Amino acid sequence: MPRRGNLTRPGERVRQRGEPAPGSATNGALGRKARRSRAEAVPVTVTTSDVEALVRDHLGLVGHLAREAAARLPRHLDTDDLVGAGSLALVQAARAFDPALGVPFARFASTRIRGAMIDHMRQRDWATRSVRSRARSLATAAEELTKALHRQPTDAELAAASGMSQQDVRAVLQGTDRASLLSLDPLAVGDDGLGAGLEDRAPGPEEALVAAERLGYLRDAIAELPDRARLVVTGYYLEDRQLTDIAEELGVTQSRASQLRSEGLDLLKEALSRLLEDDAKAGRGANADGDGVRARRRDAYVSAVARRSDVRTRADVQAYLDGSPVMGHARG
Repeated sequence: MPRRGNLTRPGERVRQRGEPAPGSATNGALGRKARRSRAEAVPVTVTTSDVEALVRDHLGLVGHLAREAAARLPRHLDTDDLVGAGSLALVQAARAFDPALGVPFARFASTRIRGAMIDHMRQRDWATRSVRSRARSLATAAEELTKALHRQPTDAELAAASGMSQQDVRAVLQGTDRASLLSLDPLAVGDDGLGAGLEDRAPGPEEALVAAERLGYLRDAIAELPDRARLVVTGYYLEDRQLTDIAEELGVTQSRASQLRSEGLDLLKEALSRLLEDDAKAGRGANADGDGVRARRRDAYVSAVARRSDVRTRADVQAYLDGSPVMGHARG
């Protein structure tokens, strides 16, 4: 009795092993090309139209995967960034797709799209992978402790629950805080953005010029003080030394050191008031009550301060903005 497997209808060709059955599911034009390639041992050539069709038909897959990855998205990235990276990966996957392997394109492209999105997030993340991993462990421990304690856990409690030291816990939290970025631009209609609430405390050009000139006059005035008065003023006000130590260094009593400090301050005030305000009344008014020798000494001192530096050197705005110390030029 003949086997049923060999029965054929009149005119029907016997199907060879490996040949697809009539009416079986295919993968469109690419599937037909794959079958021809296996039968003829000719590599599949994916045309530009095939690539465009694959990309167009699977764009929705990129958005779906981007929404899945949004839960791990750093604050300084949004879903549009992931969609851009995923779309590029989709095009590359369509160009590299080989239907002869028998893998559906959606599965083949999903792996590449997810990988591109993860790489994009890591490249844009300021925190290292180890910091992010430890931060996730801390977040899990904090969530469990919050549920158990009905309050926010302390650093000591987090350290005990996560197996870290308190110093490590603070380091991880500070690392994630530094890696969190916020946009200064408005995020919605009617929103001024974070940039509108920031105050620029840097001095304006005119303020910086005036402040630099005052600082320059102060340096020159300190530098032109008599030697012992300059040592007392700079040691007491700029070096935070005790008056007793300064007096011992100079070989004078503490009362004499205090007198030298007062004399130095009087000379500084005289020079700054006359040179900064351009008002000679302050100097003449002070000199009117003293003798002629003292007045001439004050005038000579103020003149020496005025001649010590030119306007360009004295009003050094860049040095002022850089935080140049008062003592920088006061020992000349």
